[in-house]
Amino acid sequence: MTADTPPGQFDEEDDDLALRRAAAPEESSRASRHWWDRNADEYQDEHGEFLGDDRFTWCPEGLDEADAQLLGDPAQLSGRDVLEIGAGAAQCSRWLAARGARPVALDISFRQLQHSRRIDLGRGGPLVPVVQADAAILPFADASFDLACSAYGAVPFSADTAELMREVHRVLRPGGRWVFSVTHPIRWAFPDEPGVEGLTATASYFDRTPYVEQDEQGQATYVEHHRTVGDRVRELAGAGFQLLDLVEPEWPEGLEQEWGGWSPLRGRHLPGTAIFVAVKA
Repeated sequence: MTADTPPGQFDEEDDDLALRRAAAPEESSRASRHWWDRNADEYQDEHGEFLGDDRFTWCPEGLDEADAQLLGDPAQLSGRDVLEIGAGAAQCSRWLAARGARPVALDISFRQLQHSRRIDLGRGGPLVPVVQADAAILPFADASFDLACSAYGAVPFSADTAELMREVHRVLRPGGRWVFSVTHPIRWAFPDEPGVEGLTATASYFDRTPYVEQDEQGQATYVEHHRTVGDRVRELAGAGFQLLDLVEPEWPEGLEQEWGGWSPLRGRHLPGTAIFVAVKA
C-alpha cells in the first residue's frame, strides 16, 4: 500500500487503517524506522534484481546515473566524499565507490543497512561505510561532503523536509551538488494503481495532509508526506541551494516491469518521478 491509497481503507495484508491526518516529525521518523525494519527483507527480495548490487538508478523508469550524469562527470568522482541519504542496501554508494568516490550510506533502518553488509560480504569486497540516522538530523560536521544524493530515499518520509534541506546544505562543501529523486508530486492526485484506474485524478494536488497507516491503537506504522513542485523549489532556495535542473524521466520503450503504481500504461501518460538537481550556492 502506498501514498495514494484512498483514505479510510484497511490494508488487506496487515489490517492497518489508512487515512490522511497530521503526523509530527518524531512520529513520522519512528514509523519509517519501524516500517523499513519490518519490510526490508521483502523489499530487497522483490526489487533486488532490478536494483542490482552496485547499480545507481534514480527511479523505476530505470534512469541510471551512468547515463544521466546528474552528479557530474563520472570520471571526476574519484576522491570525492559523497553522502547517500536513504541508502537502503547502498547500491548507489557501491556504484560510486567503484568509481573511486568515498561514499557514506545513511539510512534510518538498521535492517536495510544489514542488507548492505550482506551484499558486501557476499561479494568479498570492501565494506561501504554505513550510518543509521534520521536524514533531518545528520550526524556530520559542517562541510563534510562534496556531493549528496538520494534515490527515492528519506525525503518523502520526512515531516520537516525544509530542515532536511538545511541539514544537507550544512554538511556540503561550497559548490557541492544535492540531487534527489522522489515520486513526481502530480501523482499525489491520482490513485496509486498501475492500470486505467490510476489515470483519473481523485484527490487534490494541493492537499498536503500526510498519508498515514496506523494500527488499531492509532499509532502510525507508515507515513508519507506530500509537497508540490513549488514547495520543493522553495525549500531548496530557503536552504541556500540553487536549482540547476528538474528531470522528469519518460517511460522507456521496452520496459514492461511494473513497480507498485509505476507501469508502462501510466508512464505513457503521467510523469512518475521528479529528480531535483541543486548546488550549494
